[in-house]
Amino acid sequence: MPLVSVYIIAFNEAEKVRATIESACWADEIIVVDSWSTDGTPEIATEMGARVVQVKFNGFGDLRNNAIAACTHEWIFSLDADERCTPEAAAEVRAIINSSDAVDAYWTPRRNFFMGKWIKHSGWYPNYRQPQLFRKGRMRYDLKPVHEGFELSSDKPIGHMKNAIWQFPFKNMAEVMHKANRYSSLGAEKIKHKKISMWSALLHAKWAFWKHYLFKLGFLDGWAGFVIALGNFEGTFYRYVKALEVQKGNLWKAPESSK
Repeated sequence: MPLVSVYIIAFNEAEKVRATIESACWADEIIVVDSWSTDGTPEIATEMGARVVQVKFNGFGDLRNNAIAACTHEWIFSLDADERCTPEAAAEVRAIINSSDAVDAYWTPRRNFFMGKWIKHSGWYPNYRQPQLFRKGRMRYDLKPVHEGFELSSDKPIGHMKNAIWQFPFKNMAEVMHKANRYSSLGAEKIKHKKISMWSALLHAKWAFWKHYLFKLGFLDGWAGFVIALGNFEGTFYRYVKALEVQKGNLWKAPESSK
């Protein structure tokens, strides 16, 4: 019978990791890949029977490749600490890996919950990231620091799971702002080679707002959709400004006094 490993990446996720591990208890192995959390995350994971692997954070692509290396079974299912595997998705994973027709990798739909509701638009459903179910040795991640891509070693097409997992990306607005700050800093490294100005930062940010609010129908998600679009505006603007800061040095440096 094929066996499956679930890996969970986490950093200072003591409030979330317990529920994530509980949702993965159907797996044959649970590995929490931690980056030296200081809030008790690794202790909670160990207490719940997960194997904790400490990995220095050098971007999400590198982190996920280390997670794959830590898995010991034929199949791997990946979760982030803010995701929950539903019973329906777990049953589907078991059915897939026991099927003779299984391909090597599968997209997994995600239901995102924000401001107390399931976000059905705004680009948040089905909200695939990388394939989350795959055979070990068939997939690896590139080394981008954030929004990492993947490389598939297979001549088979990627399959699609039908049952969604759940994601709770933010517990409050403070976390929205904290993640926007962190991800914009990581994202700045990806674009620092581009030609950037304050005007281009503003134009990219405006496009990010309208893309999510209008073209991805975020307005149908009510105020939650507006907040998501506004968050994309801010995150995009700050990403480009931070990249500009890398290019030009400290933008906040006081001018030299005239003589």
